[in-house]
Amino acid sequence: MPADGGDNPTSPGRRRSVFGRHVTAVGANPEAARLTGISVPKVLVRVYVISGICAGIAGVIVGARLQSAVPDLGTGYELQAIAAVVLGGTSLSGGRGGIGGTFIGAMLIGVLVNGMTLLNVSSYYRLIIQGAVILAAIAIDRLRLRGGR
Repeated sequence: MPADGGDNPTSPGRRRSVFGRHVTAVGANPEAARLTGISVPKVLVRVYVISGICAGIAGVIVGARLQSAVPDLGTGYELQAIAAVVLGGTSLSGGRGGIGGTFIGAMLIGVLVNGMTLLNVSSYYRLIIQGAVILAAIAIDRLRLRGGR
């Protein structure tokens, strides 16, 4: 079975480009990727640079939209991002996932957060609920991986 989880139509870039296959291989098993001749540090640096550029663009967009710059504006969004990715089916062990599932996970987290806002749920309980959702998704992922062996 390929490292990207099989014939996944939502990940054409990962399957069709050398860089995408290298990122998937490093995410699945860095040691195996190194043994196949992939320069793991080079791939990781490129991924972190791309991530930093995307974060910078997002910061500029948010700053322009709010017409202010606050250094701790996005505090707590990382938990929502992790929850969306895990709910979308991406394995935290690496090597499995796709953009389609992540999009669906983001929609589910958006509905969950919006619903908690409409119900005036305390911010402390929101974090607890989001953490519980992440733990449940991780438990399901582990059971799915264990069942596949």
